[in-house]
This record gives sequence, C-alpha cells and structure tokens, in this order.
Amino acid sequence: MGTQARRFRELLAREPYVFTSGVYSPLDAQIAERAGLKAVYMSGYSVSMLHGWPDMGFLTMTEVTRMASHIAGAVEVPVIADADDGYGSALNTLRTVQEFVKTGVAGIHLEDQQYPKRCGHIAGKTILPFDEAVGKFRAGVEERDRLDPDFVLIARTDAYGAVGGSLDEAIRRGRAYADLGVDLVWCELSGPERAPAVAFAEAMRRTHPDLPLAFNYSSSFRWSADPEPFTFKELGELGYRFIFITIYAPHAAMYAVWNALDDLAQGQERAQWRLEELTGGHPTESHHKMARVDYWKELEARYIPATRERYRASAGYGREAP
Repeated sequence: MGTQARRFRELLAREPYVFTSGVYSPLDAQIAERAGLKAVYMSGYSVSMLHGWPDMGFLTMTEVTRMASHIAGAVEVPVIADADDGYGSALNTLRTVQEFVKTGVAGIHLEDQQYPKRCGHIAGKTILPFDEAVGKFRAGVEERDRLDPDFVLIARTDAYGAVGGSLDEAIRRGRAYADLGVDLVWCELSGPERAPAVAFAEAMRRTHPDLPLAFNYSSSFRWSADPEPFTFKELGELGYRFIFITIYAPHAAMYAVWNALDDLAQGQERAQWRLEELTGGHPTESHHKMARVDYWKELEARYIPATRERYRASAGYGREAP
C-alpha cells in the first residue's frame, strides 16, 4: 500500500504546485494521464452526476469507494478522492479512511459539513460544531497513521460560506485541523474573488508556514469573467500547492456529448459522418487505441498459446497479415 500516496507526496515536494482536473471514470483518468497531467482528482460532484444525482449526499460510501478503486487501478499517476463528510460521525470516518486506503488512491479529503451535506457551492450547507469537527478529523488522522502513514489526508472546511459562517471561523478551523496532523488544508470559497483566498492563505502561513494548501478552482465560477482571475502560478506562490478544477473533464464531456447527440437527433447518419471527420487524426479517433487493445494483445501473445495465429486467421482491429 501507499505507492500512489508516496508519488503524490513526492510531487508536492518537487513541484511548485500540482494541478489537475476532476474526473468521474477510469477512462477520464487514463485520458488525463496520457494528456500529461501528473495527478488526478476524483470529484464527488462528478461521480454523483455519473450516477444521475446531484452532489447533495445521495451516494453511499460503497458506491464512491468502488469508483475510487476502479480509477486508482486504471492509472499510474496518484489519485486524490472526494470522501465527502466521512459518511457520518467520527466513528464512520474511521471506516471511511479504512475503506479508501484499500482502494489504492493516494489520499482523500474530508469536510466539516453536517448532514445533509452538499456541494460547497449549493446553498443551504451547515457545518459541524467546532469540537465535533475536531473529533472527526482527529479520528481520520489517527486511523491514517495506524493503517498507512503515507496516505494523504486533506481537511476541508466549509465554514466560510455555510449558515452563520465567516472567514475567521474558516481560519480557526483550518489551523485546528492542521494542528491535528492533516497533510493539506482546503478552505471552500464562495466565488472567484481574490481577497478571501489571499487572506486565508496568509493567515495559515503565519501559523503553519510549511503546510501546503489545497484550492478548488471551481467549475461553479466563471473565472474568465473576473477582471483579474487567479493564475495557477499565483495560487502556488500563496501556498496553494494542490489545485484542481473539480468538474473540468465532466463539463468538457457534457458539452461534447450534448452537441454530438443533438446532431444525431437532427442529422441521423450524417452526424456519424461529421464525427468521423472531426476526430480524424485525433488521439481519440480510435476507441480501440483508447481502450489499449494493442497493449492487451501483446500480453495475450505472451501468455496465451496461438494468439498470433488467431489474429492472422480472423478479421477485425489488430489483424496481422498472413
């Protein structure tokens, strides 16, 4: 255990900042890896949408850990997974850490929301009382240390935008969670404005100068409409060492699939012709290549007798000339 976790820790130590996209499937993760991203974030909202639900606490830990296991097993790059609110109390959080360690992901983030939890950018969220939240993160840290000290634990506080919340409370909680021994702290913000992000980072740096921070470059915001949007480089200099666009891949996929299926509904077979023209020469042109058929064909030939003869004697992708 811990291979992906060590890779992620090495990345954090080596890179000025690590950035990536949220994904919701093993295929997305493989595309991210092949495109050159050095880590992958399994987004809770994205996995919820994959199952046909919003990110409002509908999925169970079993459903989420199953997907985390599939994604971690599909790539070599480290995967950080969304573990929501630990799926219950501090005692549930103990099991949550246990189950995610088994999946092979590099680490998880846990949040201090109370049930019913939701995406940090859907209104109506509430947070646990301070002492209860501290107890939950203490449980997570101690279970991490018992099972796999390399496993990465990110503490997220939603105090800034929650009912009765404030930036001061987010800072208080971020510092308390850092004191417990979490590896990164993440303050969920309510918009793309610079001031709260800068203030939180500066406050954390005063008391925990070596602690890396996590930053949600949220797909809920229109960064391009901001007069002075953050760059990843700026965030890294503030101390935000792990930066992720939570729903980047799903947004791109939804846009592409919507346009393609709308074209199919209107244009019938001509939509397929247009898709062939669009993807010609693109890395995604062949689904056989994206699925790594050639890789598995070579393993087939290595371990299963008469593989080459079967490929020569039948039709289809990968057929070898007689």
